[in-house]
Amino acid sequence: MYIDKFKNKEEFKEEFKRRIIEKYGRSIEQAHVTEKYMVLGTMVRDYASVNWKASKEEIARVEGKQMYYFSMEFLIGRLLTSNLMNLGIYDIVKEGLADLGLDINKLEDMESDAGLGNGGLGRLAACFLDSLASLNYAGHGNCIRYEYGLFKQKIIDGKQVEVPDQWLRLGNVWEVRKPKHSVDVKFWGHIEMSMDEHGKARINHADAHIIRAVPYDMEVIGYDTKLTNTLRLWSAEPAEDASNSQGFSEYIREVNEINQNVYPDDSTEAGRYLRLKQQYFFVSAGLTAMIKAHLRVYPTLDNLADKNCVQLNDTHPVLAIPEMMRLLMDDYLYEWDDAWRITTETMAYTNHTVLAEALEKWPIQFIQTMLPRIYMIIEEINKRYIYALNHVYYRPDLINDTAIIKDGQVHMANLAIIGSHSINGVAKLHTQILVKDVFKNYYAIMPEKFNNKTNGITHRRWLVYSNPQLTELLKDTIGDSFIKHPQDLVKLMDHIDDVKLQQRFLDVKMERKQILADYIKKNVGIEVDVNSIFDVQAKRLHAYKRQLLNVMHIIYLYQRMKADSSFRIYPRTFIFAAKAAPAYHFAKKVIELINSIAAVVNNDPEINRYMKVVFIPNYSVSIAEILMNAADVSEQISTAGKEASGTGNMKFMMNGAITLGTLDGANVEIVERVGYENAEIFGLRAEEVEEIKRANSYHVWDYYNTHETLKRIVDSFIDGTWSQNKDEFKLIYDELMFKNDEYLLLADFDEYEKAQANIRKRYEDRSGWARMCLLNIAQSGYFSSDRTIEEYVRDIWHIEKINVK
Repeated sequence: MYIDKFKNKEEFKEEFKRRIIEKYGRSIEQAHVTEKYMVLGTMVRDYASVNWKASKEEIARVEGKQMYYFSMEFLIGRLLTSNLMNLGIYDIVKEGLADLGLDINKLEDMESDAGLGNGGLGRLAACFLDSLASLNYAGHGNCIRYEYGLFKQKIIDGKQVEVPDQWLRLGNVWEVRKPKHSVDVKFWGHIEMSMDEHGKARINHADAHIIRAVPYDMEVIGYDTKLTNTLRLWSAEPAEDASNSQGFSEYIREVNEINQNVYPDDSTEAGRYLRLKQQYFFVSAGLTAMIKAHLRVYPTLDNLADKNCVQLNDTHPVLAIPEMMRLLMDDYLYEWDDAWRITTETMAYTNHTVLAEALEKWPIQFIQTMLPRIYMIIEEINKRYIYALNHVYYRPDLINDTAIIKDGQVHMANLAIIGSHSINGVAKLHTQILVKDVFKNYYAIMPEKFNNKTNGITHRRWLVYSNPQLTELLKDTIGDSFIKHPQDLVKLMDHIDDVKLQQRFLDVKMERKQILADYIKKNVGIEVDVNSIFDVQAKRLHAYKRQLLNVMHIIYLYQRMKADSSFRIYPRTFIFAAKAAPAYHFAKKVIELINSIAAVVNNDPEINRYMKVVFIPNYSVSIAEILMNAADVSEQISTAGKEASGTGNMKFMMNGAITLGTLDGANVEIVERVGYENAEIFGLRAEEVEEIKRANSYHVWDYYNTHETLKRIVDSFIDGTWSQNKDEFKLIYDELMFKNDEYLLLADFDEYEKAQANIRKRYEDRSGWARMCLLNIAQSGYFSSDRTIEEYVRDIWHIEKINVK
């Protein structure tokens, strides 16, 4: 059996050499490094396939319930290292390759980050898949096989430039194309209704444009377990019986654009139609495949909800609700009430935002023309919901606020709540805001649906694999049980006052900082001082995340040091990493501002001994793995009440960085565990922000006109300090001053500056700082996605562990 080929390094070497010859007709010496990587990846995939097959058979044998995680993103990162580690064969492969004169690290570097996402939403989905497999739960992913990801970010003349992310240039060694499981997905056309011989209405989707959805399956390998789940990625291909109502070239273009990029530019009507098309494409294909798989084991769909559950990750996959109704009624002839029961018992919805603009809404015309049958079903769901408000809940007053269809739009979050049996937020504060404000009217009539599931991260990738230095320190101090049981990190609390351990931690941190400094020097061309405070803000660029507040503080320090030669700070390196959406002009301008400030500060010999500013381009999982374990300070400074959870805050914490942040998202729960004395919290609270908005009591010009320091900072955007063109950053000035500083940067600035000053003082107490970092690590086990998954299993999914022998 092939599984024996990794039993020892001698067998591995022979198999590796044989495969190089068979695949490429060359010896190892002649083979290119990319060919060696491809062969190694294929060997690992094939090795895991034995468990993959056994897992499917065992799930069917025990008739186990399975969970399907529908998400527009799965930011899985590179898989070679984690797969080798999870399978327990990393050392055999490393030693075998070394015997052959090969460095495993060079092969690992050949792998591209999979272009399957953008930010926290996709990274959360990836963490969940890791934890599901590692905990022996049958849970699979469903997404699109994007060919060019979001985009590759280049910084040219200080500006973000988007180029295609060609992550598939070597192919994807982890995927297996499954054409036999292909599905036809229909768009456009019109609906014809007829009666069959039993008097039942039959639906025909006539003149539809048919696109073939072809699945590419990837193994999801858990840590030290044989259960192997599936991440299914759907690729759009021409259908054999496509409609002839459009030209061939136009049809091929329409097919190809579906899987080109995640989140196409939605500033145009064509871009919005494409987003909607993507969303329907992968949920239709995924549900069709799920139902077919169910029918291979069971003779009926009556028990579909007993054996399957679907988690909708944000509003992007919410079309799954009317699509499941369509499949059950049109293809399997279920009556409405039975189809609705099965659908609502199967579907569960995770909300990720309280921002009104981020709660998706589609013009009626978009859905009506592109998805005519789906719109008919949504209309009927809405009609029945309004009837229930009148005659079941006796709350007709809620119709205007909670209807699915209103103001000419289909409100996807409303559809998600009405069509799911569970709605969860992703942090304690976030869920409180949902039930008390954003969705309070739904909570009033269906409170049993709402629950909280605070996000988590897979500690295996974000600590054990990405930070081997810290992992060894932890193993030496508390043993290795935390790898399988992350809650055991709390054992470190017994050692945080150990002076020797504190020094060893500082040595580990210095080693990781040097690795990051080398990366910055090589890729950005800036030399940074590893003895300085590494202050990091790494996340999607958005106004509410307030990278601009960080920038304003940097400007403050620079201006003060230039004006007062007696004022100098403990050396600080401010590090940013972020992508801005291509059409988000404000965010792109902030990136340009950061780079302009960096050019001034880093080249000022009077100041650059004390301060450097670095923007790391093309932020990705691989960059995060280098960045987060080198940070001293974790910037989590969103306007309170705006960040649903955040997971970067957890990764920084787990690697021994101190949270500098507002009481927002999961920061609240971090501080609950570490105490205010072991974090640096500042700024308005969520309820204070809400009161300011409600009372309309905030006036940005009052701050500007009465606070000379703030006035100097803001004026620098338009006085030529950062660009010879005084209008270069006028967009930022206008956004701040003529939109009344929507995210309250000026209101929070003084407290932020004081918090930063406190950080500087605390950092100089090296023993106290190390103790604080160790305490944060000790309390971080709660934020493992293993804990989050167990809560989903207990409260929502009700799936059981699968024991694969």
